Amino acid sequence: MISELHLPWMELSILILLFGAIWIRMTHDRDTAYRRCLLICGLVFLTTVCEWIDFESLNTFEARDHFNIFDWVFNNDFFIIDELSAPLLPLAALLYLLTVLSTLKTKGHRFPFSSALLSEAILLATLSCKEPWGIIALLSVATILPYLEIKAHHLSTRVYVLHMGLFIALLVVGGALSHFGEAGDSISLTAGALLTTAALLRSGIIPLHCWMTDLFEKVTFGTALLFVTPMTGAYAMVRLVFPIAPDWALQGIALVSLTTAVYAAGMALVQREARRFFCYLFLSHSSLVLVGLEMATPLGLTGGLCVWISVGISLAGFALTFRSIEARIGRISLVKYHGLYDHTPTLAALFLVTGLASIGFPGTVGFIGTELLIEGAIEVYPLVGTAVVIAAALNSIAILQAYFRVFTGARHTATISLRARTSEHVAILILVALILGGGLYPQPGVTSRQHAAMELIRLRGAVLNDSTHPSDPNIGVTDLTETSQPLMKLHEDQ
Repeated sequence: MISELHLPWMELSILILLFGAIWIRMTHDRDTAYRRCLLICGLVFLTTVCEWIDFESLNTFEARDHFNIFDWVFNNDFFIIDELSAPLLPLAALLYLLTVLSTLKTKGHRFPFSSALLSEAILLATLSCKEPWGIIALLSVATILPYLEIKAHHLSTRVYVLHMGLFIALLVVGGALSHFGEAGDSISLTAGALLTTAALLRSGIIPLHCWMTDLFEKVTFGTALLFVTPMTGAYAMVRLVFPIAPDWALQGIALVSLTTAVYAAGMALVQREARRFFCYLFLSHSSLVLVGLEMATPLGLTGGLCVWISVGISLAGFALTFRSIEARIGRISLVKYHGLYDHTPTLAALFLVTGLASIGFPGTVGFIGTELLIEGAIEVYPLVGTAVVIAAALNSIAILQAYFRVFTGARHTATISLRARTSEHVAILILVALILGGGLYPQPGVTSRQHAAMELIRLRGAVLNDSTHPSDPNIGVTDLTETSQPLMKLHEDQ
């Protein structure tokens, strides 16, 4: 029996966003649209936080709303949250809130407020859904809004359409085939391969990553940030692939993701433009998340889930800092020194803190997650752990190099003040508070991610055991207990 939340928080959040998108679409004054969008995003963030608190009070792995507002469209089990998705919902809502909050009025005419609310509604619905076809439909619909923005800017959509068209086709065909085959047969393996390729494509794994750099060049920084940072490709991997894929397939995915992590870190070192630099930096970190998710061990999976949260927080703050600088001086070149420290010392400090947090600097939210990820990777293959360290080292060099290019090395002359506005300070300082707070007191977050990892592995074991030994539900319980010992020992040491 699935537990029930006390109020329909998930449906309320989605309804508020849908009605808010319509309300703002009818608003012609940009300043008024900005204030209304900020109000709606703040209200939705509040409802997602209430949903998280409500869920934690139930002390259960998964829960659904007490009653279903969308009962006339979906069944009562369509929107279900669990320990995996519960913190992802407020994190996604916070990302949208801070992106809108940090948008300067001078750039408000370019940022599509109504489309942002609609995309947030789709994202929250995706993170609240466990039904395979629901996830496939929502992931497919989410690709439309960036396409419309590229089209509105009168730029070529060929690269984006080719990749997202292939992504949707792989999802649909893979989802359809999964209903026809028996577990372990050729049809089932083909369906799993198609779904895996789709999730990897959405995550930007090489050689299917060029759509992401193309997106960052052709849409606003805010739109690109909101489309990639929630890492819905990783969510699709956990929901659609992880429960059914054999161990050898997961380890293959992890190796491909690790290759992408190292490759993207190296590419970030040689980029000449800030948007492409951030894109490759994000690709490297999101690939490390996939490495942890596909280890299929308690330690590695816990590390991957922790890095998922820390990367979402730290790179969001890093991107918002970049976006604030770009709003003042235009597209940022990393070929020359800009010397902006004297004009924006606060942004410089926030740039460094958020960047270092993304690579797991001690005392930040990413430190424990990175440590668990490396430990989990070494358990499977020692060389994999070494490659994770190499990727982190290259990313740290790239971040420091970008810092020196943007903030030091020259004297920048400006006719107007370039100092950060209060709204920008508030947006990035909130993320810095989460970064430092999560680093100084990491135990609640690690415990939550450990519970989610253990339950995901248990469910995966149940699915695989049902397919091979349907008459014995206890097979695999002993193995799960044994594989959890390294993580238990880590907690005892702490």
